[in-house]
Amino acid sequence: MTEVSTRDRITAAAGWLLSEQGADAVSMRKVATAVGITPMAIYQYFPDRDALLHEVADAAFAELVQRWEAEPRSVAADQRLREMLADHVDYALAQPRLYQYMFTERRDQARRFPEDFRARRSPTFTLLADAIADGITQQLFRDDDIWESSLMIAAFVHGLIQLYHGDRIGMPEADFRALCLSLGERMIDGLRPQ
Repeated sequence: MTEVSTRDRITAAAGWLLSEQGADAVSMRKVATAVGITPMAIYQYFPDRDALLHEVADAAFAELVQRWEAEPRSVAADQRLREMLADHVDYALAQPRLYQYMFTERRDQARRFPEDFRARRSPTFTLLADAIADGITQQLFRDDDIWESSLMIAAFVHGLIQLYHGDRIGMPEADFRALCLSLGERMIDGLRPQ
């Protein structure tokens, strides 16, 4: 059995606070209390709160990608996009505060379009772009800029989820999920050759 490091315990505590209460609730004092150390001890591992939250976000992205890659995926790119969309919406509904911090809150360390995305520095965006590139190769999608097409789909999904989390879409989760998948199908159809 491996021993969990203090750094890992700090990151886990911050991740739990973020997931349960949102990024604003994550303070060095609360994290230290959860771990059983002094707030000053955290600074041995993280220079500031932003660095700690950046570590939490990176760990969450890695876990999300690992989860997505562990699932058997369709070879057909259009079906793979449907599967990824469903997984993404499910994640957003299950982890609303963490999702918001990862994908829509302003973070200085967040990856930015176009440079970071084209350089394949975004693990989730890269999977989306790869599916679209495969769709072009499979002649399911028209030959277009994969990064702009990926941004279009990502912006659509993030926008819908943000509206739902902001209580601007008034329907039960199951209905919202169905709406996302239905509208996602229209987005996928928009990638097809004309």
